Amino acid sequence: MAEHTAGGPRAPTPTGGASPAAATGRTRRRLALGAVALVLPLVGLGVLRASGGLDHQWQHDSTHFWLVLGAAVLSAVTAYGTGAAAVRRGDVRVMYVSLAFLSSAGFLGLHALATPHMLLDAASAGFNLATAVGIALGSLFAVASVREVDAARAAAEMRQARLLRVALLVGMAAWGVLSLLRLPPFGEGPGPASTEPPMVAVGAVAVVLYAVAAVTYVRLWLRRGGLLPAAMAASMVLLAEAMVAIVVAPNWRYSWWEWHVLMLVAFVLVAWGAQQSWHEERYADLYTADTLAGRREMTILFADLKGFTTFSEQHDAAEVTDMLNAYFSVAIPAVVRRHGGTVDRLIGDAIMATFNRLGDQPDHARRAAQAGLDLQVETARIAEAHPGWPRFRVGVNSGEVVVSVLGGAGGRTHTVIGDAVNVASRIEGQAPVGGVAVTADTLALLPGAVVEPLGPLDLKGKGEPVEAYVLRALPDDRT
Repeated sequence: MAEHTAGGPRAPTPTGGASPAAATGRTRRRLALGAVALVLPLVGLGVLRASGGLDHQWQHDSTHFWLVLGAAVLSAVTAYGTGAAAVRRGDVRVMYVSLAFLSSAGFLGLHALATPHMLLDAASAGFNLATAVGIALGSLFAVASVREVDAARAAAEMRQARLLRVALLVGMAAWGVLSLLRLPPFGEGPGPASTEPPMVAVGAVAVVLYAVAAVTYVRLWLRRGGLLPAAMAASMVLLAEAMVAIVVAPNWRYSWWEWHVLMLVAFVLVAWGAQQSWHEERYADLYTADTLAGRREMTILFADLKGFTTFSEQHDAAEVTDMLNAYFSVAIPAVVRRHGGTVDRLIGDAIMATFNRLGDQPDHARRAAQAGLDLQVETARIAEAHPGWPRFRVGVNSGEVVVSVLGGAGGRTHTVIGDAVNVASRIEGQAPVGGVAVTADTLALLPGAVVEPLGPLDLKGKGEPVEAYVLRALPDDRT
């Protein structure tokens, strides 16, 4: 079994091994160059609008269609990746980032339908307005993503965000249907002009929100380093500039084409930043501080096979693999599907599982204890059919741990660190074969549990003996 030691993660810094003064100078130069590069599109837009002779009209339907559709697909891919990571880690920031890209993707796709003579003979107001609506909604999610949220609040917001994602998808679908049916106010014609006061007001608010988000992501990059925060900051600036162009640029002019390109570049930047990040915990540089190193009251379960080393020595590796797969095929569902545990890792024959990792399982001790009992029941059936196979021992302990991202490029993991993890590992080694051992800390959270004392145990690395018990049964909550 691997030894687990207490400690917390250190936030990455962009300084490397350079002196603080040299690192500060290099950071300032990067910020200056980045600021200049990001301001250039806005300068170009100003030049085009100020000099009417340069802002020529160019209408090319197929180019518009594929440019907008390509940006929508790229945004959708980013929304999917960030959404999956957010759900897996319970990270609110990454979830709101996902919603920002989802709103952009959906409404951009609708705007692609507004291209004349491609899929529709004539666009409707709904399709024409879709991009402005999508970017404006995205600014709300973008500014929501910059907040730091603790574990208790994050669990509630994640539930709300999932409902919000469904509502967003339904809303975009309804927008598309109403636009296709040309029902008021989504009917014929281009819709309200971008220079009308309501459109200008929406654009101004979106620009301010994107600016706030950009500044916050720059600060995040300065604290942590990493490519993704910088890419997010640049993307926010480009989307703000795209909104400015939407308001001031007449259709089919060069300045109008500029905001299409700005959106595409914004999405490319974030997708490229994610692709360049190490594939394990790809979005870790965006995680909230609580996801990176948050404290939780959790219950940890360890299970491994007594006699596994001897069995492995006496059998072919293929037979050992078949044995492990047979056991894991019933043990892991008993932990994960039935009781909501998270398999932190498989270490050879051992399972390490956690409960309340996202802060949303107040009954984590009962979940873990019942998972241990069910694991033994399920694996006992496999063992009875294969005499001579080793049997599992299970250890369960509860306490405060740090949920942390460890490692860097080349190897990174999201795991739990703390003495409670070490004790769970040690208790498992003292459990009877086929049994579940729990500590006094876990037992205190299991009213009515039927146990037999194991007595005070001297565990490696512990100054004082630890009281442990063999869990026999839990009361049925349904009675």
